[in-house]
Amino acid sequence: MTPATSLFTPVEADLRLLADNLKQLVGNRHPILFAAAEHLFGAGGKRIRPAIVLLISRATMLEQDITQRHRRLAEITEMIHTASLVHDDVVDESDVRRGVPTVHSLFGNRIAILAGDFLFAQSSWYLANLDNLEVVKLLSEVIMDLATGEIQQGLNRFDAGISIETYIEKSYYKTASLIANSSKAAALLSEVSRETVEHLYSYGRHFGIAFQIVDDILDFTSTTDTLGKPVGSDLKSGNLTAPVLFALAEKPSLEVLIEREFAQEGDLEQALALIQDSQGIQQARELAAHHAKLAIEHLAVLPFSESHQALINIAEYTLSRLY
Repeated sequence: MTPATSLFTPVEADLRLLADNLKQLVGNRHPILFAAAEHLFGAGGKRIRPAIVLLISRATMLEQDITQRHRRLAEITEMIHTASLVHDDVVDESDVRRGVPTVHSLFGNRIAILAGDFLFAQSSWYLANLDNLEVVKLLSEVIMDLATGEIQQGLNRFDAGISIETYIEKSYYKTASLIANSSKAAALLSEVSRETVEHLYSYGRHFGIAFQIVDDILDFTSTTDTLGKPVGSDLKSGNLTAPVLFALAEKPSLEVLIEREFAQEGDLEQALALIQDSQGIQQARELAAHHAKLAIEHLAVLPFSESHQALINIAEYTLSRLY
């Protein structure tokens, strides 16, 4: 299987520059925030979001180099994503992410919340300095969507009656909105046609949904070491994802366990066994493949280039994580 980073070859140098800039953007006026940022931006991560922004920038600027505004947009995208992770980890009470301690487990909840707020505020300030009102609106909407997705997830905990449509809408808010709108913003900064802009938004949307479904499948099929968190932790916290929703249609007894929030001993293990014994995981795979295929189809508007090919490869790689 291709490692994620080798997919980013056309923007490898751009990503190295981005990693250096991110720490500088936070600044060292606040030692604790700087320490939190260093910890966050040094935690590795796949950098898929800024890589997509940079690849779209390069794929739409073939005759010339990408601009400083494209680079700044990629940095803003990673800052918004990181800010949302800091807050998510507090909400989910996660002590570890990607195998390293979370900000709140190192610095406490108060600092983690403030660090997340600071990164959101900082990204908004850099966004305003791009001097492109449409791009500002797009990325501001993302910040609203992230909160909407978290609230929706909180309200739907242990609700076995939610539909796949509701799940996809939540996945859009939580994951796909940032990828879709930053893809669209990169295309706008390249001043391509309105039709191309919309296709690149749709690429980001479908890619983001496929990416989230794959993540949700891995919560059942991966190992704790690979995930960096316990297997089945989404289910345990009442976050019902595609494999569970598909399994519910096939295994009615699963609903009883979910409705009582796995209160009795062995409930969670029984629920995991029912999901494994159903077609839920396979149906979720098919749904992810469907969205990845749609994402790739939307790239047909771009002229062929290394960056264009890399965008196709990333969508295919997302599915290959399942095997």
